[in-house]
Amino acid sequence: GEWGTLKQWNSLGARVKRGEKSSEIVLLKKATASDEKEDDKTQKEFFLARGFSVFNAAQVEGYLPAAIPQLPETKRIARAERVFFGLNADLRHAGDRAFYDHANDFIQLPPFVNFRNVLGYYSTLAHEFIHWTGAPQRLNRDLANRFGSSAYAIEEIVAELGAAFLCAEFQLSVEPRRDHASYIASWLEVLRKDKRAIFSAASKAQQAADWLTARVSEAQAA
Repeated sequence: GEWGTLKQWNSLGARVKRGEKSSEIVLLKKATASDEKEDDKTQKEFFLARGFSVFNAAQVEGYLPAAIPQLPETKRIARAERVFFGLNADLRHAGDRAFYDHANDFIQLPPFVNFRNVLGYYSTLAHEFIHWTGAPQRLNRDLANRFGSSAYAIEEIVAELGAAFLCAEFQLSVEPRRDHASYIASWLEVLRKDKRAIFSAASKAQQAADWLTARVSEAQAA
C-alpha cells in the first residue's frame, strides 16, 4: 500500500529496481479563486489536477516497511467466541483472504492478529458462518429456484444481513468489507428487478442467524 515518486524513494535512501515500470496517478487538489466583478466578489472553488509517476514499495530496494501492528489476542470477545467456536465447524486461519469453501465445507480467515480491528474480524467471521449455514446438511439454502442467475448476489446479501443480525446480538457494529464495493452493483441490479428480494434475503438471513445461535444454546445445555 506504499507508493512514492522516484524523488521520494531516493530521499529515503531507497532505489527503484532496474527495469521496474511506474504507475501513473492523478492528484486532485481543491483551490479557490476570487471572481471580482463590480457587483460580485465571490470565491469560486475548483480542482487542480497534477500527474505523478509512482512506484510501489515492492519495486524498490533499500527500504524496510514499518512493522504492521498486530491485533492483541486479549481483544477477543468471549461471547462471540463461544458462539462461533461452539459450532464445531472446520474453521481455518491462514492466508490473507476470507471465504467459505462450499466444495470442502470449511471456512478460512486470515489470522486474528492480522485484522486491523476486532470488529473487522468478527463481522467477517459472521459473514462466512452465514454462508456455512446454507450447506445441504444444514439449512440447505437453495436460492437458484427463486432467483436463478441472481442467486449468488442474493446469497451475499443474506450473508451481509445475517452478519449484521449476529453482530447486533453481540453489540458490535458491522465492519464494511473491502469486497463490498464489487458486490454493490450486482446487489442493486437484483433489488431493482425484484422489489421483494430484500424481504426474502432478510428472512433467510434471520433464519441462518437463529439457527446458529440455537445450535450453540443446545450444545451448552447438553
